[in-house]
Amino acid sequence: MENSAAHLTRRKPKKPKKKWKKPLIIILSLLIVLGGIGFIYQKQLVVLAFNLFASGTVKEALDDSYKAAGDKDAPVVQHTDPFSLLLLGIDQRDNEPSRSDTIIYSVVRPEDNKVLLLSIPRDSYTEIVGRDVKSKINSAYAHGEAKMAMDTVEKLLENKVDFYAAINFHGLKDIVDAVGGVELPIKKDIENKNKAHEKLFVQANKPIYNGEEALGYVRYREDSDFNRTMRHRIFLSSFMNRAMEVKNLTKIPDIIKIAGSNFTTNMKSDFIVNFAESLYMKDSIPTISNYMLKGDGKMRSGTWYYDLSDEDLAYVRGMIKSWLDPNTTQLIVPESTDESGTAEQSDTADKS
Repeated sequence: MENSAAHLTRRKPKKPKKKWKKPLIIILSLLIVLGGIGFIYQKQLVVLAFNLFASGTVKEALDDSYKAAGDKDAPVVQHTDPFSLLLLGIDQRDNEPSRSDTIIYSVVRPEDNKVLLLSIPRDSYTEIVGRDVKSKINSAYAHGEAKMAMDTVEKLLENKVDFYAAINFHGLKDIVDAVGGVELPIKKDIENKNKAHEKLFVQANKPIYNGEEALGYVRYREDSDFNRTMRHRIFLSSFMNRAMEVKNLTKIPDIIKIAGSNFTTNMKSDFIVNFAESLYMKDSIPTISNYMLKGDGKMRSGTWYYDLSDEDLAYVRGMIKSWLDPNTTQLIVPESTDESGTAEQSDTADKS
């Protein structure tokens, strides 16, 4: 019996820990390394996935949104070179012409990762190129769409307009919802109180605002044109921050599909995709400098206009020139006008 017990004791199986300990360490090590690579190169991986699975869809959608600016040929620009882009927000309401409610002349310097956003008040009194009249600048788009708007802005600022991008505000709501909303610095409730205006209410101090609320934020027009254009620039910056998040890059095809007929541009799809990719691969989002053309309101024949300051126009023209010059080492950077000054408007201007 003792021999049997001793025999059984000698044949007791060994513990298997050492058999799987080494493979487990290898697996854990691989997971840590792969996780580290994924963290360090997450942008590269997302861009790779985008190029593999979504770039074709995006290019097709952008090709559908392409619309030449009349007979005005778009320049050949490398996506790394400074270029100018006229942003037009078209707020077409019932029984109203499709005027450009938002006019922002922008200069993009991809290599420096900088963007200049220059707001042009919609009621600015200027020559409308192609009509040989002086009127509100927002009427240019109503009479001659992108070409007339570009020609008019070029004449006013005495600097080139390389591209345009126009979006109807009707498409803004769904686009914002597609990226999960945007952060907006709303400290007081926004509400239309004029009975002649559509009902509008946006609650203050919310962490995220959905598309309907963001649309109300940019459309509100019962204060000043200065504040309104400021909100447009703030929205653009907030939306860019949201869209640049890693989790939202894969939603770009959906965003472009949503934009659909609400978005037109004379930028080629390859240019947009290459520029967007280079922008995304930067270590940070672009530094944005804001400015709004200054002037004073004036009534002419019962209509409210905004007379631009000649002195301020000269300053802005020089600033734009410095931004468009690829050899500029010291940019003229404006102090943001988002925190000071107003451009008071009457109800007549609000309704026009």
